[in-house]
Amino acid sequence: MPKRNSIHGSGPTQRQLRVGETIRRALAEILTRGDHHEPDLGGVPITVGEVRCSSDLRVATVFVLPLGGRDAERVLSGLERAKFELRRELTRSVNLKFSPELRFKLDETFDRMDETRRMLGDERVRRDIDED
Repeated sequence: MPKRNSIHGSGPTQRQLRVGETIRRALAEILTRGDHHEPDLGGVPITVGEVRCSSDLRVATVFVLPLGGRDAERVLSGLERAKFELRRELTRSVNLKFSPELRFKLDETFDRMDETRRMLGDERVRRDIDED
């Protein structure tokens, strides 16, 4: 039996991770094929970076980023409008007991990585690292 999350935040279970990755791959493929009728998503390459599932697997938070980060708010709005259509396509392509509610958020991982690189490139930080 898988270990359950505690109130102390032990992290996602293997099942949540596995289902999240399955949903991520399926949504990436659906968006690549253009299986939707939302004009704000047409012609915009969208990266699906991560999908986090709730403990009961009924809610999937999808972290996305349009290529180059351009028009991110327009793309998020388009995804919100298309979420029922995307959910229907997801249900057709993935065999799950429940089709999860999709919630879209902007993936800020790349911004955090750029900020970390910038900080590590700072002369003061490099000097402190070299002293250790």
